[in-house]
Amino acid sequence: MSFWGLAQLGVSTVIFLLAAMAAKQWGLAPSLAKILLTLALYSAGNLIMLRLIREFGMSVSFSLSAVIQLVSVNVVALAFFGERLNALQATGVVLAIAAVALITLGPYMQRL
Repeated sequence: MSFWGLAQLGVSTVIFLLAAMAAKQWGLAPSLAKILLTLALYSAGNLIMLRLIREFGMSVSFSLSAVIQLVSVNVVALAFFGERLNALQATGVVLAIAAVALITLGPYMQRL
């Protein structure tokens, strides 16, 4: 993946993280402005993802985005919103990260 691709992935991750935070704020106190902001942020993130899909393919783009979002959203939910995961849920998050890593790295590991 090129530097430009990583930069786009980083920008889309920040946008998706802001969208998730806006969605949480909407969930706590619903308003039209919050839902419109949430929708606009998710739309912007998905437009960037379309560029990544064209450049790097669907499997790589979505897999990397999914694991980065999974980790970052959980960090924000735990650190800033005081949410907690029980042991089973935490195990599921770890297994999801491992699954996406295997999917993403699988084609490259077969070449070795």
